[in-house]
Parts: sequence; structure tokens; C-alpha cells
Amino acid sequence: MNISLEKTGVTAVVTVQMEKADYQDAVKKELKNIATKAEMPGFRKGKVPFGFVQKRFGVQVKADEINKILGTKLMEYIRENNVNVLGEPMPSLTQEPIDIEKEDDFAFKFDLALAPEFECKLDANDSVDYYDIEVTDEQLDAQVKMFAQQAGHPENVEDYQDRYILRGALAEQDAEGNILEGGISVEKASLMPAYFKGEAQKALFEGAKVGDVLTINPAEAYDNNENELAALLKIEKEQVAEHKGNFTFQVEEISRFVPAEMNQEFFDRVFEEGEVKSEEEFRVKVRELMVTQHVADSDYKFLIDVRKYCEEKVGELEFPFELLKRFMISQNQDQENPEEFVEKNFDRSIVELKWHLIKEQLVAANEVKIEDNDVKEQALKATRFQFMQYGMNNIPEEYVEQYANEMLKNQQQVQGLVERAIDEKLAAALKNVVALNHKSVSVEDFQKMFEA
Repeated sequence: MNISLEKTGVTAVVTVQMEKADYQDAVKKELKNIATKAEMPGFRKGKVPFGFVQKRFGVQVKADEINKILGTKLMEYIRENNVNVLGEPMPSLTQEPIDIEKEDDFAFKFDLALAPEFECKLDANDSVDYYDIEVTDEQLDAQVKMFAQQAGHPENVEDYQDRYILRGALAEQDAEGNILEGGISVEKASLMPAYFKGEAQKALFEGAKVGDVLTINPAEAYDNNENELAALLKIEKEQVAEHKGNFTFQVEEISRFVPAEMNQEFFDRVFEEGEVKSEEEFRVKVRELMVTQHVADSDYKFLIDVRKYCEEKVGELEFPFELLKRFMISQNQDQENPEEFVEKNFDRSIVELKWHLIKEQLVAANEVKIEDNDVKEQALKATRFQFMQYGMNNIPEEYVEQYANEMLKNQQQVQGLVERAIDEKLAAALKNVVALNHKSVSVEDFQKMFEA
């Protein structure tokens, strides 16, 4: 077997010359394997003459074995000769017709899309902005308040005040104000007038007490919002238009939400038991949490800026556009119109491909390596963050481990965790390579950078 490569700029043609001697042993071996299992009328299982097997299965087995050998040898050649290929080899448009059945020697041709040659190095002479996000006392107060709200509890009261929740029986009225026979009836409806759009409806609840019976119009209260009304009345959105009249609401319960008190029970609920013993210590710990989160955010923005810096430093790269389009179309055959889909997304794909190639060089130069433990740690971090969103910071490790292990069973999620681990390690490495132009910024101004 002989393999040769001919480059033309950012494309190449690989020619694989294959002779009968390259595949005949593999074909014979597979035919013998089939013969031991074959069943044909007039012969016992495994006793079919080899000639019969060869006549019936010979061409297919020959094609299969040639394809296997061809694929293996082609990828070995690409790997051993360090050919940096984008995508996968594509059958060449200049390929001559091949007759597998009648021919013994073949010349297979493949078109290769080659990665552009460039170099992207970073050192102390390269300066990149790094945003240090401030944690103000006001933000700390808001975070402490949020934890207290999340750890709070409902408390029943007799009189309604703003932002309280009312629960009771809701029944549809007829034109005379009586309960409509066969109308909508909800035994335990929940209302929070503070969120009503209609001010007149909101005013109906001022001074309301348990046991009061009120006449309300949900359609006016929610400004005819189909989703809100469907959820309240327990009906489909399509039915909302049929029920825009008045309803009777009997107040059976009024409750308010009481934030948790700053006591040991609250501290132990948010953090590890005994880790925090006073409000002052609690605030210090919450500030540490916020700073840690902000560092991750700052690193994320830093890597975005590194990308922009590197893309400008490298400049325009030459890509084999037509061949890449061919490859992408072949990979998107599940789309309704693959050609149109690729054309629509092609420019963005090239932008992402450029960054992928730059990132590969940065990862290699900084010896960033990802182990299984790194991926597991990312799963644990993601799990803890999800719990933190609900104010749960002291979840037992066994539960965190359990949720993380479930996440690791999803291959799509694993790929995302791998990329996150690479980004995290790369950002940490590059912070020690380039000159950091530190800039202090508020949370609000930092967020505006992403809005832009």
C-alpha cells in the first residue's frame, strides 16, 4: 500500500494506492468466519462449502474489509505525518469510478481541509484587562437579606397588608352576582394583590380580613394575561376568554412571609454547623462567598478579552471555505435543508473555528491537562451552585456527590464540564503569563459589559 499527499494551499489530496495483497488475507479470514456460521438449504450449519460462501458474500465482504483497512491506514498516515486536518477526509471530487467486484487494485482519493499555519504566543509583553468586581456594603446587605428570605417561613395573620398572600374559595358569578351554576370553582385559590396590574382590583383587598367575602374580576386584576388567568382558574389558555366576569372570593387564610432571624439555627442552615456563631461572622462568610463568585466571573470575562486580543493579534486566517462547507453539509443531513442551514451559520462557525485553533495553541503552550478528577470537580461545583441558588450552602457532601454523579452520566453535560475545566485552568495559567491591567468595577457596570 502506498499513500501520498499533495498540498495546494490550505487543501490537500491524499491518494491511497491499494493492491490485492493489502486486503486479501482479511477478506479470506472474514469469509471463513462466515462459513462457520452460514446456513444454506442442503447443508448442515457450518458445513457450507467455502466456494458457495465466497460466491454469495464475497463482494460485500471485500468492500467492507477494504473500507476498514482504508479508514485505519488513512488516519494512521494523517496522525503519523502530523497533518492538521479540519473536520474529516472527504471523498475527492476527482475520484475515478471504482468497480469493487471486478477490480483488484485501487486508487482512492480524499480531499483534506488543512488548518491554517499561524502562531499565537503570549508573554509579559501582552497586556489584557482584568476586572476586579467590588463587593459593596449595600450588595452584602442584599445578599444577607436574600439568604434570610430563602430561610424564612410563612406566618398566618388576620388582616391583609401589602405583599401578603390570601387563600380561599374562588367561584364564578352570574350576571346578578350569584354563584354561577356549573361555573368555575377553585377551592384553594391563592392571590397576591401586590402583583395585580389593575389598581382598582388591588384596592379591593385593603383592610381585608379572614372570613371576608369579596367580589373581584381576575381578568381586570391580571390585565387579561392568559397564562396568569389559566393558572389561577385551573383552565386551559384557550378557555380564558369565556370567563372574564366577576368572581366571589371568600378569604379563608392570610399569610405573610417572615425572614429568618439572625440566630444560630439560621447560621447553621446556611453554612456548616458551628462554622458561624454571630451575625458579624456570618456577614464575613457571605462576603467571602461573593468574592469567590466574583473571581470566577472576572476570570470568565478575562478569557473573553484574551480571545478578542488573540484574534486581533493573529489577524485574518485563510480557510478552505468550500471544502469546509462540503464537510458541514455532510454533518447536518438531519436538517430540513442542510445547504441553507450551513450557509446561514457558516460565518459564525468560521469565527468559532478560528478561536478553537488559537485556544488549542494556548492550551498546549501552557500545558493545560484535564483529568477525570477535574471533570468531577466541575460537576461538584455546578451542583453546589445550583443548591446555592436556593440558599442551601450546607448540603451534605453525599447528596452533592449523588447529584454530581448523575450529571456525569450525561455525555452532553460531560463535554460542557470538560470545556469549563479547560477554560478555568487556562484562565488561571494565563493570569500568570500576560500583564494584567487591573480595573475596579461595580457589579452593575460589570453586567453592562455583557449587555453590550
